[in-house]
Amino acid sequence: MRCQPTDGKPVYKWLKTNQHCLLCDEPSDSPLALCGDCEAELPWLGSHCLNCALPLPCAGLSCGACLKRPPSFTRIEAAWRYSFPVDSLITRFKHRAQWPLGRLLAELLSHHLQHAFSEGLAKADLLLPVPLSRQRLRQRGFNQTQMLADWLSHSLQLPQTSELLVRHHDTPAQQLLSAAERKRNLRRAFALTDQAPIKGRHVALIDDVLTTGATAESIARLLRKAGAARVDVYCLARTPKPGDL
Repeated sequence: MRCQPTDGKPVYKWLKTNQHCLLCDEPSDSPLALCGDCEAELPWLGSHCLNCALPLPCAGLSCGACLKRPPSFTRIEAAWRYSFPVDSLITRFKHRAQWPLGRLLAELLSHHLQHAFSEGLAKADLLLPVPLSRQRLRQRGFNQTQMLADWLSHSLQLPQTSELLVRHHDTPAQQLLSAAERKRNLRRAFALTDQAPIKGRHVALIDDVLTTGATAESIARLLRKAGAARVDVYCLARTPKPGDL
Protein backbone atom coordinates (compact mmCIF):
# COMPACT_ATOMS: atom_id res chain seq x y z
CA MET A 1 0.00 0.00 0.00
CA ARG A 2 1.21 3.55 -0.65
CA CYS A 3 1.41 4.52 2.97
CA GLN A 4 3.56 1.48 3.79
CA PRO A 5 7.27 2.48 3.80
CA THR A 6 9.30 0.93 0.99
CA ASP A 7 12.75 -0.60 1.20
CA GLY A 8 15.49 1.97 0.98
CA LYS A 9 13.25 4.75 2.30
CA PRO A 10 13.51 4.70 6.12
CA VAL A 11 10.67 6.20 8.11
CA TYR A 12 13.16 7.81 10.47
CA LYS A 13 16.57 9.34 9.91
CA TRP A 14 18.53 6.92 12.05
CA LEU A 15 21.65 8.99 12.74
CA LYS A 16 24.55 7.72 14.76
CA THR A 17 25.15 11.11 16.41
CA ASN A 18 23.07 13.93 17.85
CA GLN A 19 20.15 11.68 18.69
CA HIS A 20 17.41 12.81 21.06
CA CYS A 21 15.50 10.37 23.24
CA LEU A 22 12.04 9.65 21.87
CA LEU A 23 10.70 9.28 25.42
CA CYS A 24 12.11 12.26 27.34
CA ASP A 25 13.44 14.39 24.45
CA GLU A 26 16.80 14.77 26.18
CA PRO A 27 20.01 14.24 24.17
CA SER A 28 20.71 10.53 23.86
CA ASP A 29 23.99 9.12 25.15
CA SER A 30 23.85 6.20 22.69
CA PRO A 31 23.50 5.69 18.93
CA LEU A 32 19.79 4.95 19.52
CA ALA A 33 17.03 7.50 19.95
CA LEU A 34 16.76 6.47 23.58
CA CYS A 35 18.78 7.69 26.52
CA GLY A 36 20.35 5.29 29.00
CA ASP A 37 18.06 6.31 31.88
CA CYS A 38 14.87 5.67 29.87
CA GLU A 39 16.21 2.38 28.53
CA ALA A 40 16.97 1.17 32.05
CA GLU A 41 13.41 1.98 33.16
CA LEU A 42 11.76 -0.08 30.42
CA PRO A 43 9.82 -3.10 31.79
CA TRP A 44 12.32 -5.80 30.75
CA LEU A 45 10.76 -9.24 30.86
CA GLY A 46 12.98 -10.89 33.47
CA SER A 47 12.11 -14.40 34.71
CA HIS A 48 9.64 -16.15 32.43
CA CYS A 49 8.33 -19.49 31.15
CA LEU A 50 10.90 -21.26 28.97
CA ASN A 51 8.24 -21.91 26.31
CA CYS A 52 5.59 -19.20 26.23
CA ALA A 53 7.54 -16.39 27.99
CA LEU A 54 4.82 -15.84 30.61
CA PRO A 55 6.39 -13.79 33.43
CA LEU A 56 7.19 -16.07 36.40
CA PRO A 57 8.69 -15.45 39.84
CA CYS A 58 11.65 -17.77 39.12
CA ALA A 59 13.83 -18.34 36.06
CA GLY A 60 14.43 -21.64 34.27
CA LEU A 61 10.88 -23.03 34.66
CA SER A 62 7.92 -23.78 32.40
CA CYS A 63 4.45 -22.57 33.34
CA GLY A 64 1.68 -24.98 34.29
CA ALA A 65 -0.18 -24.50 31.01
CA CYS A 66 2.88 -25.42 28.90
CA LEU A 67 3.61 -28.46 31.08
CA LYS A 68 0.03 -29.66 30.79
CA ARG A 69 -0.24 -29.07 27.05
CA PRO A 70 3.08 -28.32 25.29
CA PRO A 71 2.55 -25.67 22.60
CA SER A 72 3.27 -26.19 18.90
CA PHE A 73 5.93 -23.48 19.03
CA THR A 74 9.24 -24.18 20.76
CA ARG A 75 9.96 -20.81 22.30
CA ILE A 76 8.70 -17.26 22.49
CA GLU A 77 11.41 -14.64 22.75
CA ALA A 78 10.12 -11.28 23.99
CA ALA A 79 12.02 -8.29 25.31
CA TRP A 80 9.50 -6.70 27.68
CA ARG A 81 6.40 -7.08 29.77
CA TYR A 82 3.45 -5.35 28.17
CA SER A 83 3.28 -2.45 30.59
CA PHE A 84 4.11 1.25 30.68
CA PRO A 85 5.79 2.77 28.75
CA VAL A 86 6.20 -0.08 26.25
CA ASP A 87 2.43 -0.58 25.96
CA SER A 88 2.04 3.11 25.05
CA LEU A 89 4.89 2.98 22.53
CA ILE A 90 3.41 -0.07 20.79
CA THR A 91 -0.05 1.50 20.69
CA ARG A 92 1.28 4.71 19.18
CA PHE A 93 3.25 2.75 16.58
CA LYS A 94 0.42 0.34 15.76
CA HIS A 95 -2.66 2.56 15.88
CA ARG A 96 -1.28 6.06 15.28
CA ALA A 97 1.36 5.21 12.66
CA GLN A 98 4.19 6.69 14.71
CA TRP A 99 6.76 4.63 12.85
CA PRO A 100 9.92 6.00 14.55
CA LEU A 101 8.72 4.37 17.78
CA GLY A 102 8.33 1.03 15.99
CA ARG A 103 11.79 1.43 14.50
CA LEU A 104 13.25 2.07 17.94
CA LEU A 105 11.49 -0.96 19.47
CA ALA A 106 12.65 -3.18 16.58
CA GLU A 107 16.25 -2.06 17.08
CA LEU A 108 16.10 -2.82 20.80
CA LEU A 109 14.47 -6.21 20.11
CA SER A 110 17.24 -7.05 17.63
CA HIS A 111 19.83 -6.36 20.36
CA HIS A 112 17.88 -8.62 22.73
CA LEU A 113 17.76 -11.41 20.13
CA GLN A 114 21.44 -11.10 19.28
CA HIS A 115 22.23 -11.54 22.98
CA ALA A 116 19.90 -14.56 23.13
CA PHE A 117 21.64 -16.10 20.10
CA SER A 118 25.01 -15.62 21.79
CA GLU A 119 23.61 -17.39 24.86
CA GLY A 120 22.57 -20.46 22.82
CA LEU A 121 19.17 -19.68 21.32
CA ALA A 122 18.98 -21.40 17.92
CA LYS A 123 18.79 -18.81 15.13
CA ALA A 124 15.82 -19.09 12.78
CA ASP A 125 16.22 -19.68 9.04
CA LEU A 126 13.29 -17.46 8.07
CA LEU A 127 11.18 -14.66 9.56
CA LEU A 128 7.42 -14.66 8.90
CA PRO A 129 5.34 -11.65 10.00
CA VAL A 130 1.86 -12.43 11.31
CA PRO A 131 -0.44 -11.31 8.48
CA LEU A 132 -3.42 -8.97 8.62
CA SER A 133 -6.62 -9.56 6.72
CA ARG A 134 -7.16 -7.41 3.64
CA GLN A 135 -9.91 -5.46 5.39
CA ARG A 136 -7.77 -4.72 8.47
CA LEU A 137 -4.84 -3.76 6.24
CA ARG A 138 -7.01 -1.29 4.31
CA GLN A 139 -8.28 0.24 7.54
CA ARG A 140 -4.86 0.61 9.18
CA GLY A 141 -2.87 1.29 6.03
CA PHE A 142 0.11 -0.86 7.07
CA ASN A 143 0.97 -4.12 8.81
CA GLN A 144 3.06 -3.35 11.89
CA THR A 145 4.44 -6.91 12.05
CA GLN A 146 5.62 -6.64 8.44
CA MET A 147 7.50 -3.46 9.32
CA LEU A 148 9.04 -5.14 12.37
CA ALA A 149 10.07 -8.11 10.20
CA ASP A 150 11.71 -5.78 7.66
CA TRP A 151 13.74 -4.02 10.35
CA LEU A 152 14.69 -7.26 12.13
CA SER A 153 15.66 -8.90 8.85
CA HIS A 154 18.13 -6.09 8.20
CA SER A 155 19.54 -6.03 11.75
CA LEU A 156 19.80 -9.82 12.18
CA GLN A 157 20.78 -10.61 8.58
CA LEU A 158 17.92 -13.10 8.26
CA PRO A 159 15.57 -13.49 5.27
CA GLN A 160 11.92 -12.57 5.74
CA THR A 161 8.85 -12.93 3.58
CA SER A 162 5.16 -12.08 3.77
CA GLU A 163 4.31 -14.18 0.71
CA LEU A 164 3.98 -17.60 2.37
CA LEU A 165 1.45 -16.99 5.14
CA VAL A 166 -1.97 -15.44 4.53
CA ARG A 167 -5.01 -14.56 6.62
CA HIS A 168 -8.16 -15.75 4.91
CA HIS A 169 -10.76 -13.58 6.57
CA ASP A 170 -11.19 -10.75 9.01
CA THR A 171 -11.95 -11.63 12.63
CA PRO A 172 -12.98 -9.60 15.66
CA ALA A 173 -10.10 -7.88 17.44
CA GLN A 174 -8.35 -10.34 19.77
CA GLN A 175 -8.06 -7.73 22.54
CA LEU A 176 -11.83 -7.85 23.07
CA LEU A 177 -12.04 -11.64 23.54
CA SER A 178 -11.44 -14.16 26.31
CA ALA A 179 -8.80 -16.88 25.92
CA ALA A 180 -11.37 -19.46 24.76
CA GLU A 181 -12.97 -16.95 22.36
CA ARG A 182 -9.53 -16.13 20.92
CA LYS A 183 -8.96 -19.78 20.04
CA ARG A 184 -12.37 -20.11 18.36
CA ASN A 185 -11.84 -16.79 16.61
CA LEU A 186 -8.68 -18.07 14.88
CA ARG A 187 -9.94 -21.42 13.62
CA ARG A 188 -9.02 -21.69 9.94
CA ALA A 189 -8.05 -17.99 9.92
CA PHE A 190 -4.55 -18.63 8.52
CA ALA A 191 -3.24 -20.61 5.58
CA LEU A 192 0.00 -21.26 3.73
CA THR A 193 0.35 -20.65 0.01
CA ASP A 194 0.65 -23.75 -2.16
CA GLN A 195 4.36 -23.23 -2.82
CA ALA A 196 5.42 -22.37 0.72
CA PRO A 197 8.92 -23.89 1.23
CA ILE A 198 8.48 -24.70 4.93
CA LYS A 199 9.50 -28.36 5.24
CA GLY A 200 12.56 -28.85 7.41
CA ARG A 201 13.01 -25.15 8.16
CA HIS A 202 13.33 -23.29 11.44
CA VAL A 203 10.80 -20.48 11.23
CA ALA A 204 10.30 -17.48 13.53
CA LEU A 205 6.98 -15.66 13.60
CA ILE A 206 7.17 -11.89 14.11
CA ASP A 207 4.46 -10.27 16.23
CA ASP A 208 4.11 -7.17 18.37
CA VAL A 209 2.39 -8.42 21.55
CA LEU A 210 1.67 -11.93 22.80
CA THR A 211 -1.28 -12.21 25.18
CA THR A 212 -2.78 -15.72 25.37
CA GLY A 213 -0.62 -17.20 22.62
CA ALA A 214 -3.67 -18.21 20.56
CA THR A 215 -2.39 -16.60 17.35
CA ALA A 216 1.10 -18.06 17.80
CA GLU A 217 -0.31 -21.51 18.53
CA SER A 218 -2.67 -21.44 15.54
CA ILE A 219 0.09 -20.47 13.09
CA ALA A 220 2.73 -22.71 14.67
CA ARG A 221 0.42 -25.72 14.40
CA LEU A 222 -0.13 -24.91 10.72
CA LEU A 223 3.62 -24.59 10.09
CA ARG A 224 4.46 -27.79 11.94
CA LYS A 225 1.80 -29.65 9.97
CA ALA A 226 3.48 -28.36 6.79
CA GLY A 227 6.79 -29.86 7.96
CA ALA A 228 8.56 -27.01 9.77
CA ALA A 229 11.35 -28.40 11.93
CA ARG A 230 10.88 -25.72 14.59
CA VAL A 231 8.74 -22.64 15.16
CA ASP A 232 9.72 -19.78 17.46
CA VAL A 233 8.09 -16.40 18.02
CA TYR A 234 10.00 -13.11 18.22
CA CYS A 235 7.81 -10.36 19.68
CA LEU A 236 8.17 -7.04 21.43
CA ALA A 237 6.20 -7.72 24.59
CA ARG A 238 4.45 -10.42 26.62
CA THR A 239 1.42 -9.69 28.78
CA PRO A 240 1.51 -10.98 32.36
CA LYS A 241 -1.37 -12.82 33.99
CA PRO A 242 -4.27 -10.55 35.05
CA GLY A 243 -3.40 -9.00 38.41
CA ASP A 244 0.30 -9.80 38.03
CA LEU A 245 1.94 -6.39 37.73
